[in-house]
Amino acid sequence: MTQSDSTAPGGRSVAAPRIAVAVPGVVSGTALAAASEHTNVSAARIRPLRARIGAALIAGLCSALAAGFSAGVVAAQSAETEAAIESAVAAASAATSAAASGAASAAASGTTAPATSLPARPATRECQPNIGCVTNLPLPRFVSLKGDEGNARRGPGLTHRIDWVFTRPGMPLRVTAEYENWRRVEDQDGAGGWVHYALLSGVRSVLITTDMAEFRDAPRADARVVAQAEMGVVARVLQCQPEWCRISSGGERGWVQKSAIWGVDPAEIID
Repeated sequence: MTQSDSTAPGGRSVAAPRIAVAVPGVVSGTALAAASEHTNVSAARIRPLRARIGAALIAGLCSALAAGFSAGVVAAQSAETEAAIESAVAAASAATSAAASGAASAAASGTTAPATSLPARPATRECQPNIGCVTNLPLPRFVSLKGDEGNARRGPGLTHRIDWVFTRPGMPLRVTAEYENWRRVEDQDGAGGWVHYALLSGVRSVLITTDMAEFRDAPRADARVVAQAEMGVVARVLQCQPEWCRISSGGERGWVQKSAIWGVDPAEIID
């Protein structure tokens, strides 16, 4: 309802206020325009928001799908690895079980698995009479002392006590026994013991056993005397015949009868 203009007391006109009454279901044109403008602005704002939300949803969905695919691949690989490990373990277990069963069967049947063959040990060589088992040289035989000194022990080994010490360089010694690296030797008086072979030499020597033994220029009793040697002198053997030996000592050489020396056998021949 609109109230008309009226005249206020004093001749002034008073404008009656316009009152708009909202009727249900009816909207004024101004309100519709304002609402339409607001609606257009909101729609313009909603469209980009929806686009962003859609892009985010699509990206999230793709990420989820990718993650799921990767997880599926990893799971498949893990499954394959575990399957391979399980297969290897199962194969090893089967082999172990088969070996155990074979051993049990062999034990039950009284048979044994073939062992690795070892090389046969060489047969022990039997010692021959008057032949050394170590060197295969004649026994007894003569050698000489290599150095200035040699210990003769009670047995063939360093743990045995020393019974005798030889102190004549090059003196003749007689070997009577052998054991590994040891030789049992004795001097002209029968004294001696076990000496290491490294202290002995194959160079032949003799010991003058008579006083003033004669050196002759030929192996004959009537040959000329060229020198004489005192008892106990050590001489080197150069040559021997059945009854004579040519020896050297102190720069002198000559033939001496075997009866005047010790260090060679009576019938021994040395060229």
